[in-house]
Amino acid sequence: MTRLIIAIDGPVGSGKSTLARRVAEMMGYVYIDTGAMYRAVALKALRGGMAIDPENSGPLEVLARDTRIDLRALDGRQQVFLDGQDVTSAVRTPDVAQAASKIAVIPGVRQVLVAEQRRAGRQGGVVIEGRDIGSVVFPDAQLKIFLTASPEIRAERRWLEHQQKGEAIDFRRTLKEIRERDQRDQERTSSPLVRAADAVVVDSTAMEAEEVARLVVMLAGEQGQKAVGPEPDDSS
Repeated sequence: MTRLIIAIDGPVGSGKSTLARRVAEMMGYVYIDTGAMYRAVALKALRGGMAIDPENSGPLEVLARDTRIDLRALDGRQQVFLDGQDVTSAVRTPDVAQAASKIAVIPGVRQVLVAEQRRAGRQGGVVIEGRDIGSVVFPDAQLKIFLTASPEIRAERRWLEHQQKGEAIDFRRTLKEIRERDQRDQERTSSPLVRAADAVVVDSTAMEAEEVARLVVMLAGEQGQKAVGPEPDDSS
């Protein structure tokens, strides 16, 4: 059976990470969280007191080249290591997320991380998610999913996620940040958020996470069969 590259793109809060993890688990694939890479660079910049200024990107590009990011699966969960240190929880804070969205518009930083993403996924058998995976990182991926949901639903999911962690954040602020993030992602000059022409659009607004995962696994099975080709005809 062909081991596919499954590319999942979509706006912030659409459920890409949850979907990619579950699909990888169901198919026995490797999950690659590209967003965690940008968050790790952002965390390192914030800890170093660096200004997150896309207009003065030189220092951030150097920082990205000098950063080692490892994504490891431990006890069924992905762990993020920054220069050898476990930063899995640290990269999930709202401040780091906002900083990462600004760093992600810098072409030099993206160039470094896209090269690493391609290296990690080129052998296939991976589920990789982000905002330009099907359009830029792996334009030849055998299955491309564009996952979306309404801004209000995405804000609610993000708010509940932080509530479950005991982190008090304001829903209206979360919704505002998501809309601002959407605008930044769509308008950036380097690898903007777009739906690849051959991507399957999945709107998860009214769908449960497990339902979405089963749908993607079904689509992957169909794509895998196409790659293998039809069964030989033994009737002759």
